Amino acid sequence: MKTVYSAANISLVSIFQNILERHGIRCRVKNHYLSAGMGELPPIECWPQLCVADEDYPEAKRIVDEAMAENHLQSWICEACGEEIEGQFAECWKCGKRCPTE
Repeated sequence: MKTVYSAANISLVSIFQNILERHGIRCRVKNHYLSAGMGELPPIECWPQLCVADEDYPEAKRIVDEAMAENHLQSWICEACGEEIEGQFAECWKCGKRCPTE
């Protein structure tokens, strides 16, 4: 198995897991509970890792790269109130306006 994505935040890893599974690519998360080892181990080594079979890696990597390039994971500015919103949110937390790219 090869690691196709890794992040300190398990939520981000889960988002990409869902994306890959919707494309029919089986994957598994390694290091899901390894955060307790930080301090004894380098923090980046404890991050959750999204792994796929070797033969699925090229397609999975392409899908992950495309998803990261989309605005969904980049912060956006609400057109109505000017609040900066994290990319995983589709609505402004302050005024409720939807993201313009949704």
